[in-house]
Amino acid sequence: MSATTAGVEQVRPGLAESFAAWGRRNAWVVGLLGFLVLLLQFTRFIQPNYGVAGVQGLGISVLPLALAAVAQAIVVISGGIDLSIGSMMALTSVVSAVLMKGQSEEFGVLVVIGVLLLGLALGAINGAVVVVTRVPDIVVTLAMSFVWAGVALLILKTPGGGSAVWLKDLASGSFVNEWIPKASVVLIVIVAAIWIPLRRSRLGLSIYAIGSLRLAAFRSGVAVNRTRIAAYALTGLFSALGGLSLTASTGIATPVPGPYTLLSVAAIVLGGVSLAGGRGGVFGPILAVVILQLIRTDMTFLNVNTNLAVVVQ
Repeated sequence: MSATTAGVEQVRPGLAESFAAWGRRNAWVVGLLGFLVLLLQFTRFIQPNYGVAGVQGLGISVLPLALAAVAQAIVVISGGIDLSIGSMMALTSVVSAVLMKGQSEEFGVLVVIGVLLLGLALGAINGAVVVVTRVPDIVVTLAMSFVWAGVALLILKTPGGGSAVWLKDLASGSFVNEWIPKASVVLIVIVAAIWIPLRRSRLGLSIYAIGSLRLAAFRSGVAVNRTRIAAYALTGLFSALGGLSLTASTGIATPVPGPYTLLSVAAIVLGGVSLAGGRGGVFGPILAVVILQLIRTDMTFLNVNTNLAVVVQ
């Protein structure tokens, strides 16, 4: 009996110490979480009727920007930056909407798989151009943003296309409880399924290594160029997921890129990702996206000019 009690007493301090250590390592994220709770309380104060409908709308509006922020976080952690995320989202959204219009639900599954592969290819092209030309990332990706935006306009000149019913259902409605938006569950599942294994993999460690100090990573045996291309490819993958979320949430596609690129940069900075590379994660940027969207919502409730919301963001 005494041995069992002693064992329990040893476990409890261990768990407490683990939580305390996690809190110290992620102090900025904990602060963001606290600020989000206060912001939600403020929202309920200025708009007492803010409830299920508001939460559902917030979940849908957060989904594409959160995926864009995760895409940006990965490449920034690797020591780069990608200014073509908004254009890649527009292009993949256009491709998916054009191909799915009037087609069967089963064909929609093939389209989604193809669009995800397209996103990987677009990101890999960005990374390959950066590596081969040795031109700074910001210049290459800015140029490629016009390329991908131009291709999107060639495919679809005006908003249109369609979406599979099952894809639209993924982005709307609730899951288990009416307070849990299905879009938020989809976001958590996607990020957890890709980021958690990646973070613990050799590739994930290499991404952090080249972002921290590229020369030291090279001397440690990291394939720097391949890792940089892989980071951009993953950015393209999450951009494609963001493009699919746009198609799912609206049922159509818009060939003109939205404000996702610069908002993704704002989100990762607010979320604790170092623009110097090598530090940060994806949970902080996702919280930052929710905060940015909620601030915009609160400004609407306060009858403030919505154009000022962009200034605040």
